[in-house]
Amino acid sequence: MHNGPYTRYVALGDSQTEGLGDGDDTTGLRGCADRLAELIAATSPGLTYANLAVRGRLAGQVRAEQLGPALALRPDVATVVAGMNDLLRPRFDADEVAGHLEAMFAELTAQGARVATVTFPDTTRIIPLARPIGPRVTALNARIREAARRHGVAVAETFPHPVVTDARLWSPDRLHASPLGHERIADAVADALGLPGSSDAWTHPLPARPGPPPSGLTAAAAELRWVAGFLGPWIGRRLRGRSSGEGRTAKRPELLPVR
Repeated sequence: MHNGPYTRYVALGDSQTEGLGDGDDTTGLRGCADRLAELIAATSPGLTYANLAVRGRLAGQVRAEQLGPALALRPDVATVVAGMNDLLRPRFDADEVAGHLEAMFAELTAQGARVATVTFPDTTRIIPLARPIGPRVTALNARIREAARRHGVAVAETFPHPVVTDARLWSPDRLHASPLGHERIADAVADALGLPGSSDAWTHPLPARPGPPPSGLTAAAAELRWVAGFLGPWIGRRLRGRSSGEGRTAKRPELLPVR
């Protein structure tokens, strides 16, 4: 298994890896994978990087659409992060989702790549209305850890750390990380990979907010705005069988130098 310095980094995944919440479609998305590429390039200056992720993709779609192109690029380091879209679907099967992830782990590591992934945070602390999804997150995380252990995949353990659910690390839709959140995810994966200069500083809490905490009324109003602005439209897309990734392709399908 390759342990660096690295020459070819390929990122597979969905919207988080694509970079939603860190920039926009007009100015361009950055995101945790772009940020991780920059961290790797700091000690592997010849690094080239491809990002195959597409928003809205389920784990099975990531496997079907991205694994083949990823293998063809022959990465020596890769990240595989998928499953959040599956967690939000009515018919969720932790074994099925983990099976797709493990298949990607197996083929990438068999080809010699150093692979990293992440566990998912406690969504109930980010979205109180998502409380029914909590057991799903626990079940999928357990299977991710098991699959990663079988294939020597590095795991950035985001779930246990309270800072991961700090609202400042999340964009207003609460489904995608904010720029600061993407930065912390990149630092977490760098730490899991043992990159030179990495540390567990990403687990440290953010400075306390000034002033008193919001009142119950203010918090309730914020929940209503979130339901109207984000949850309602998301449910509408699901009912119409639509996906945010329809018609989209990878933003960086070829290996290019890291700027």
